[in-house]
Amino acid sequence: MLELTKETFEEEVLGSEGFVFVDFYGDGCAPCAALRPRIDELAEKYADSLKFTALNTSKARRLAISQKVLGLPVLAVYKGGEKLRELVGDDATPEKLETLLREICERKG
Repeated sequence: MLELTKETFEEEVLGSEGFVFVDFYGDGCAPCAALRPRIDELAEKYADSLKFTALNTSKARRLAISQKVLGLPVLAVYKGGEKLRELVGDDATPEKLETLLREICERKG
């Protein structure tokens, strides 16, 4: 998983033509930390279909706000610079994430 910064977000996510998954997380976010091992597993499983990235919003607050990330965790999929789908807060479960990734892969193929 590629760790993003406010300097690399535009190029790696908004400038990418393919599907890009972004795990928006923050320091001290317990639900974010609990999700991470499962996200890492899904990143391996779906690595051929999406680029997997993560952004620590504690270090990029303005960027997070510009992407309408106002609470955590937020799991989002982008394509062509646009946010296509996202799972926020209590909806950001491993099960819902895998369903979302499967749908994206079916759309792609």
